[in-house]
Amino acid sequence: MKKTLKTFLAGAVLALGSLTAMASDPIKVGSVLSVTGPAAFLGDPELKTLQLYVEDINKKGGVLGRQLQLVHYDDGSDANKANGFAKRLLDDDKVDILIGGTTTGSTMSMVPLAEKSGTPFISLAGAVVIVEPVKKFVFKTPHTDRMAAEKVFEDMKKRGLTKVALFSETSGFGQSGKKETELVAGKYGITLVANETYGPKDTDMSPQLTKIKSAPGVQAVFVFGLGQGPAIVTKNYKQLGITLPLYQSHGVASDEFLKLAGPAAEGVRLPSPAQLIGDKLPANDPQKPVVLAYDKAYKERYKQDVSTFGGYAYDGLMLAVDAIKRAGSTDKAKVRDAIEATRGYVGSSGKVTMSATDHMGLDLSSFRMLEVKNGDWTISQ
Repeated sequence: MKKTLKTFLAGAVLALGSLTAMASDPIKVGSVLSVTGPAAFLGDPELKTLQLYVEDINKKGGVLGRQLQLVHYDDGSDANKANGFAKRLLDDDKVDILIGGTTTGSTMSMVPLAEKSGTPFISLAGAVVIVEPVKKFVFKTPHTDRMAAEKVFEDMKKRGLTKVALFSETSGFGQSGKKETELVAGKYGITLVANETYGPKDTDMSPQLTKIKSAPGVQAVFVFGLGQGPAIVTKNYKQLGITLPLYQSHGVASDEFLKLAGPAAEGVRLPSPAQLIGDKLPANDPQKPVVLAYDKAYKERYKQDVSTFGGYAYDGLMLAVDAIKRAGSTDKAKVRDAIEATRGYVGSSGKVTMSATDHMGLDLSSFRMLEVKNGDWTISQ
């Protein structure tokens, strides 16, 4: 009898010790980002944002009484490397959730791994293919390329611009954007009178722009790309003396674009989340306090301007933390269900309401049309 009681007590102590250890183990947030390479001006602020807010959350006691641990790798803007790092995060680091995938290419190389392992994955990339068709464990925070094309075409339609030249990057984001732009153009009465491409590492896009300039009846140009390429296009545009309205996608919604393009960016229009114009939002806009708080925290820490890309990472982390709290655990299936059940989250990108058929949760109204005036972002009229 005594031996049985001792055995029972010993087992109970071991079980309690195991539960205590589990409760004190960190919650592992895995991230693969393009901190270097052509997409660095997207990935760098994403990593800095995750580091900033993981530290902040931990100082405030963590999540469910546990600290967050950020485990991150730099894919160098290489989708193949992203796949290898995702395997490492899942197999070796045993992360609880994935936040990352700066580019569409990197994200799509990670998607099958997240799905197979049953690990919630919140992507920071733009292409619609990430969430359409819906994948059980995959979500995203940025607006889609299709939405960007629709927002741009809405604006063009208001201005009476119907004959457009499309100039897209050969990256995953650019080519998905090209496809979606072609699909929705007719819906807005837009005719694509020229359709050119450029590579993400190209340093001069003048030959393609010269073709575009001479396209019959062209009234405006829409560039679909990210990173440094669109800034080079903008400079070449000015150098060639092209005066047609120039539109960019949300792939360049960052102050870094203004720095890279310089005075040539004057007059450029693009769709963007509210993050870039937080101080210009009406006082009653529900996003205003969110984007201003992020802006303040990021600038104080890094002495740098914020970008919408860092904002995507902010939303990704906050959506994950909120879901873990509502799930009451880091059980992957429960966290996945909680992310999908997100309703009315107000973040950097807009108001997010997800569902079984919508793993992004944003509508077109969460995009703002911006115009560069006097070297700064303004809300276009």
